[in-house]
Amino acid sequence: MGTAHTAELTLASRANAYVALTKPDVSFLVVITTAAGYYMGARGPVSWLHLLHAVFGTLLIASGTAALNHYMERESDRQMRRTASRPLPSGVLQPWEALLFGVALSAAGVLYLFFAASPLAAGLGAASCLSYLLAYTPLKKRTVWATFVGAFPGAMPPMIGWAAATGSLDLGAWLLFAILFVWQFPHFHAIAWMYREDYARAGIRMLPTVDREGVRTFRQIFVTAALLIVVSALPSLLGMTGSLYFFATLAVNVALLQVCLWAARAKTNVRAKWLMHATVVHIPLLLALMVFDKVPR
Repeated sequence: MGTAHTAELTLASRANAYVALTKPDVSFLVVITTAAGYYMGARGPVSWLHLLHAVFGTLLIASGTAALNHYMERESDRQMRRTASRPLPSGVLQPWEALLFGVALSAAGVLYLFFAASPLAAGLGAASCLSYLLAYTPLKKRTVWATFVGAFPGAMPPMIGWAAATGSLDLGAWLLFAILFVWQFPHFHAIAWMYREDYARAGIRMLPTVDREGVRTFRQIFVTAALLIVVSALPSLLGMTGSLYFFATLAVNVALLQVCLWAARAKTNVRAKWLMHATVVHIPLLLALMVFDKVPR
């Protein structure tokens, strides 16, 4: 009975480890941004089944990319306290298992989008995966510009959703891309400030690891949060959404900017963590307002 119980625990721990490889918190963001992109791009009644196909295929790619990122960064993860317990550094899974899992999910996602959503959506999904793994991931140890490079694949999910709905990319898709692109800077700089010592220990060149006083880091946080006010207003100004979205998102963005200023005044890990939480609440709320106040096309 003891052996069976141990085997059961081992099986459960391995299953949990495979789930952890997919970075479920990031996957949640991918789901909501892809769905919002599809909904905003759809003309006339929304095909909910087709939307689910688009979201599922994108989720497969995002999960596979995350698993491959675990594989590529396993040595760095061993050196950081916050990542040392991940499946590969802890030894729960072997590197080859993460590699096969990641490749299988990513390839399945691209094929799924191609046949169940649209070829353009599949192409964008593949580009997102490859740019994340072949550009952003290796650059993290070379330059602080890696965050900027990584924001491109990070902002791709709403475009994938839009492409699945329309088969094309017009101005609306690029606006959604721009909103998510700009949003990533306050979000990831806040995280990087909280874990700057961990990143420095692993040789990862996030901006806070070279900006020890935080002047450049929090300046970028403020500037991009201010820019987000302007970019987020464009859907209303260009007729995608109504006035409710315009004024509500203005209030939401100003509130985020206030949190950025509050965090910048003290530059503590505690305030950076509150800022990170604020950004996590911000983007689903903004997208929900956009979807609610969409102008029918």
